Amino acid sequence: MKFKDYYEILGVSRTATNDEIKKAYRKLAHKFHPDVSKDPAGEEKFKEIGEAYATLKDKEKRTAYDDLGSHLSGEAFNPPPNWAGKQSDRGGQSYSFDDIDLADFFASYSKGNRQTHQQSQPISGQDYELTTQISLEDAYIGSTVELNFTVQEYDNQGQLKQVPHTLKVRLPKGVTNGQKMLLRGKGGTGANNGKNGNLYLNINFIPHRLFRVIDHDLYVDLALTPWEAALGASIKVPTLETEVHLKVPAGVKSGQKLRIAKRGLPKQNQEHGDLFAITKIVVPTTLSDKEQRLFKELAEISTFNPRPF
Repeated sequence: MKFKDYYEILGVSRTATNDEIKKAYRKLAHKFHPDVSKDPAGEEKFKEIGEAYATLKDKEKRTAYDDLGSHLSGEAFNPPPNWAGKQSDRGGQSYSFDDIDLADFFASYSKGNRQTHQQSQPISGQDYELTTQISLEDAYIGSTVELNFTVQEYDNQGQLKQVPHTLKVRLPKGVTNGQKMLLRGKGGTGANNGKNGNLYLNINFIPHRLFRVIDHDLYVDLALTPWEAALGASIKVPTLETEVHLKVPAGVKSGQKLRIAKRGLPKQNQEHGDLFAITKIVVPTTLSDKEQRLFKELAEISTFNPRPF
């Protein structure tokens, strides 16, 4: 039998706590998940990570694994002389170790325990972490997203299998960019009456052609002509629902923030963020003869000097 260092696969020490093992598994399972990883060997690594976690998260399996001692990964070895007997005492089966895979053994060991005990040990389903992208418009009104991912589940023989999974999730109004949602019980299916795992869903906004987002506030660039900035104006400004009229005060400066209250993204408490129009004074690049005359006339009569020197 060839040894697999499950602690090394998960990147934890042999004295790691159950929480440390679970945290390491979640991080690696997300990194090498077939729906996420671009690594050609990612699927095999994902399988190894699940195999290691299935053994180390189970108290009896971990004890049996630790009894094997420490070896190099891939090293051919035989269990200690009294090891097989100890496993039989725990409710396992008798094995010949000449041609058996370590993962197959622990799957069979688990099966043997289930056959021996009157009441099976519950096995919790695995947790998963996914990312979905939604538009600002969907965040504003709420939306339903369809998630397609692969989960690991135990079959009737106690073997871990990869199973395609589809889940529709309702995203309420008020989700924010970068938010992580906890969907309890929507992860992998538990075995032996074990509870289902959880799904952690990261929300990312698709970049919008007009608006930028900070928390629940929206920002939009507002281009103004020199005369609109100097004289003031009423400008139509788009929002995620409709257009609104914004009163631009006379003498507004470039880069100034003009607030349009409660036109940002909704919040969970039924309030809304704000929309901020960032002014940008734009000078025409081409002028008609009349426009040139008027600008020259303005230059001659104006006493305004923007420079402090």
